[in-house]
Amino acid sequence: MLAAAAQAQSVPAPTTPVPVLAPEPRALEPFVATYAVYREGKPFGDATMQVVKLGGTRWRVDLGIDANRGLLGLAGLNLQQSTLFDVEGDAYRPLSQSTVRQAFLGKRKSTGVYDWQKLQAQWQGDVKKTRRGAVALQSGDMSGLLINLAVLRDARPGASLHYRFVDDGRVRDHRYAVAAEREPQSVDELSYNAMRVDRIHAGGDDETILWVVEGVPTPIRILQREHGQDVTDLRLIEYKGA
Repeated sequence: MLAAAAQAQSVPAPTTPVPVLAPEPRALEPFVATYAVYREGKPFGDATMQVVKLGGTRWRVDLGIDANRGLLGLAGLNLQQSTLFDVEGDAYRPLSQSTVRQAFLGKRKSTGVYDWQKLQAQWQGDVKKTRRGAVALQSGDMSGLLINLAVLRDARPGASLHYRFVDDGRVRDHRYAVAAEREPQSVDELSYNAMRVDRIHAGGDDETILWVVEGVPTPIRILQREHGQDVTDLRLIEYKGA
């Protein structure tokens, strides 16, 4: 009996596994960032992205692209986008959205309102007739600009990200894959080991790729491709806290 008791006492007590904690989401912060814009590999103009804190839980994110490179500017695109949103926990909830596109032949403007009490969003202005009806909202829905901010918040090497895009009368599922390994990117003669984030498509020939770096509040590069060719490329020049 004593031998059995001694043997029993020699068995180590089971240990409780230590839980692996997920990284804290990156906090949203105001900033102003300037990008050089390239179209099909050629200099096209400049872009400014900013996040502004308005007070309380309300914020605004803006993107402006100014085509100012001679004839490319005449044939190209001046774009102004803005989303007013509030922050609930780590969620970005859109409240209103506006887009102004101006090219050589004229100007197009659309505005949208996200009504979270009625759980619907609706756009007016220069919007296709098929997109003017009310769109049913779901928790977590975001505009395109807010999804860019969410990618910055959520990106981790090897992660898969999923968001629902509700913007300009359209609804789409956006899925992103973050590369497991970082890759070098240069910004204004500075080199970063950046996370590459690819938007995955179930179909279609357009791609969106973002490169993000911890500690930088905006993507250091945003590339849009069609049919395997670079179309619009935003490369960060500088940024500062607003």
